[in-house]
Amino acid sequence: MTDTDRPSPGSFAGPGPGLTAAWSSLGGDPALLARVTTVERSEALPARLPVREVARACVGACALAAAELGARRTGPARPGRPPGPGVSAVRVDDGAVAAAFVSERHLLVDGRAPVSFAPLSRFWRTADGWVRTHANYPHHRARLLAALGTSDDPEKVAAALAERSAAEVEETVYAAGGLAVALRTPAEWAAHEQAATVARRPLVERGWLDSAPARTLTPVDRDPLLPAAGLRVLDLTRVVAGPVATRTLALLGADVLRLDPPGLPELSDQHTDTGFGKRSALLDLPAGRDTFEELLAAADVVVTGYRPGSLDRLGLSPEALAERRPGVVVAQLSAWGAYGPWGGRRGFDSLVQAATGIAVSEGSAGRPGALPAQALDHGTGYLLAAAVLRALAEQADEGGSRLVRLALARTAAWLLEGAARAPGGDRTAAAPGHASASASTPVPAAGGSAADWLTETDSALGRLRHARSPVSFTGGPRDWGRLPGPWGADAARWGTGPVTSSRPGR
Repeated sequence: MTDTDRPSPGSFAGPGPGLTAAWSSLGGDPALLARVTTVERSEALPARLPVREVARACVGACALAAAELGARRTGPARPGRPPGPGVSAVRVDDGAVAAAFVSERHLLVDGRAPVSFAPLSRFWRTADGWVRTHANYPHHRARLLAALGTSDDPEKVAAALAERSAAEVEETVYAAGGLAVALRTPAEWAAHEQAATVARRPLVERGWLDSAPARTLTPVDRDPLLPAAGLRVLDLTRVVAGPVATRTLALLGADVLRLDPPGLPELSDQHTDTGFGKRSALLDLPAGRDTFEELLAAADVVVTGYRPGSLDRLGLSPEALAERRPGVVVAQLSAWGAYGPWGGRRGFDSLVQAATGIAVSEGSAGRPGALPAQALDHGTGYLLAAAVLRALAEQADEGGSRLVRLALARTAAWLLEGAARAPGGDRTAAAPGHASASASTPVPAAGGSAADWLTETDSALGRLRHARSPVSFTGGPRDWGRLPGPWGADAARWGTGPVTSSRPGR
């Protein structure tokens, strides 16, 4: 979308404290924040917590990191010095951000709307409170039912849960490999050992894995400016946050290859929503190890989103990857953090909202609520992409294989910290009934009409309506150069040429 295509503007402002904090955690030069303009729309992402500000900050940091890397690849070489005036202007519009943060709800495939949450993925009353379950995937559903010893009849599930305490359900279901968490208040979560461990970590963890030589960034064109052009990204992620990160890197020109194990089921609509710009292949890592090693040998970035430790057993820890591919950037994503008593647990955005006190903060009349979007997933995804882009820029000066690491629980802590710093303030109160709404309930995504931020196009999957990317900077891409295809339909090999887009922004 060009400036002339945009709906009437809201109020214009500078970067704000949220973006300043996010950019600082990414190690960015604070002087570059002057390149950012925000368009604030008070009606976007209505919530009691500062969701709109955090979402804006995550997208703004990603766009600024993209503009910074783009300047390095188009301007004259300046060893040891980041680009300044050459960095494209960044514009972050709350309307575009809000639409993108509920992209899964805007997706239509030949006019059909996807179903985001399964019937057993919801809040349930227990003998002493509430639990939140997640059973979108068949194997998680089967483990939940096995732990409860009941059929999939929602009334029978409700009866089984009503007889137990929330803490008992949490531990019993997790022990069976399922997913359930007890509802906690912010104070109760703050007293939890996992919360204390997460709070001691920065929003974006950044580190070195070795002292590999500095990265040489080849020049790129400006029609459009694709900061990640020519870079190869191995995408070992699932669900939302990781795929949002790699979808964004694909928008910026990276050759992104998503690899999935053939025996692990995937939700087709979810894959479509996050599959723009990528190719998708199936690969059994133990059996296809030679193929994986060939891919790794040519990769610039590896993004992982599986439960912490699960890939280490396959020799895919960050240290092992850097040993075999010096100069690689490894980006890790987890729900609860790769440390602490819950470091090895599975998790999803909805579960993190319940455990950390967000669902209580957004609730009403004694019932838990939800954010207006899966904001932990989407926000962390854009921050993860930003961390990769910043690591690539830093490598051009300093070298070294790099590790960046984010967790949904840490993003949740940031959101709650923002609420604590600005109680009341200009928060937009949740609309009546919002607190108890299902996470799949459609909501307005932007000021005026969400259609301002949507587009339609034909694909191998049918006619797609989807949200545009909110990552916007002068000269950057307007849309993805590749449309999503069927899950696992591509060969497990790199593309033969750079990913390009014919639709630059202005």
